[in-house]
Amino acid sequence: MSADKRVSVNAQMTEGFAVRADIRGHQVVIDQPEAARGQNLGPTPLEYFLFSLGGCICTIGRIAAMQQKIELRGMKVSVEGDYNPAGLLGKPSDDRTGFQQIQVSAEIDADMTDEEKQVFLDAVCERCPLHDNIKLETRVTHHLVEPSCIA
Repeated sequence: MSADKRVSVNAQMTEGFAVRADIRGHQVVIDQPEAARGQNLGPTPLEYFLFSLGGCICTIGRIAAMQQKIELRGMKVSVEGDYNPAGLLGKPSDDRTGFQQIQVSAEIDADMTDEEKQVFLDAVCERCPLHDNIKLETRVTHHLVEPSCIA
């Protein structure tokens, strides 16, 4: 019996570069900075991607701390990624289109030694679905569907 759980998000292009979604009643928007001809209505897709990784690590950190009865007072996660924008701009490049590398730095506020914090962070990252999707190959498919009738 499969224990898979599906997560689904529907994104819709609106004005200019803005992309909007209603996710469980939360209105979110992705946009580009004004310097990139956007309206700066929200973070870029790449910023949301990195934020999602940091947020997932923090969330799993809270779950793991509760399970291990660790008083986790706080966790700050910084995520940085390096990429060559040539590919997304349609220019030739020898680099992949995506991030060439992603660096995660975590500050853990808990009564643990630095060694214990590192072991905790390693375990949290192993449990984080987004960390897993980035670290390991994940099959991504895409297909075209017929436009829906909007009344």
